[in-house]
Amino acid sequence: MYFKKDNLTIYYEKYGTKKESILILPGWGNTGPTFNNIIEVFKEKYTIYIPDYPGFGNSPIPKQELTIYNYAELINSFIKEIIVNTPIIIAHSFGGRITAILLGKYKLKIRKVILFDVAGLKQKKSIKQILKEKLYKLLKKLVKLLPKKEREKYYRKLLLIFGSTDYLNLPASMHKTFQNIIKEDLKDYYRSINAEVLIIWGDKDTDTPLKNAYKLHKIINNSGLIIYKNSGHFSYLDYPEKTNIILNKFI
Repeated sequence: MYFKKDNLTIYYEKYGTKKESILILPGWGNTGPTFNNIIEVFKEKYTIYIPDYPGFGNSPIPKQELTIYNYAELINSFIKEIIVNTPIIIAHSFGGRITAILLGKYKLKIRKVILFDVAGLKQKKSIKQILKEKLYKLLKKLVKLLPKKEREKYYRKLLLIFGSTDYLNLPASMHKTFQNIIKEDLKDYYRSINAEVLIIWGDKDTDTPLKNAYKLHKIINNSGLIIYKNSGHFSYLDYPEKTNIILNKFI
């Protein structure tokens, strides 16, 4: 099924027919299928909605650059027009960014929220990262010294060396969107969340460090924190049965 708002279109799937709803906001990329285990268990008691973000899965690539606020506005409209009733939110990684804005900025009244290894807290850059960025900017300037026919090839090599995996996997038209998203610090929106929140995190997560879990637990009132040992960024996949038991009790 598809939902269109203004000039953005997203594909979404719906499971179950119950009155109470769950909205799953997956991470960056086409990661919706990683929630199949949770969907299979909870679709008997809830109606579950899970979207593909613009540019991923079955959703078309957006024609313009976006910000995290464009994504949040789109999902806010999706909730109001498609889900109608107030859902429980389950968010992972990038989905946490959207959740922070929905609840912290738009003051969406959500009863319960589950956050898995979410993003959106600005990280203090290490000396290594700072030096890497400066080197990239310096080498990027050198492209102007090359013949025009060599510039594109040189630039692609720079991206392969310095670009992140998420960045490199995107079509070129979404590179600016990615940069817009990662530069936003959503700490104050997380702080403003007024809901019952359960934070679940993998202690070996290298994408969103464990220290962020403790920081979120501290700034979000009425939040609980569970740490999965020997678990990475997709903590709910590392412990599927344990996750479903915890979610069932919390929800």
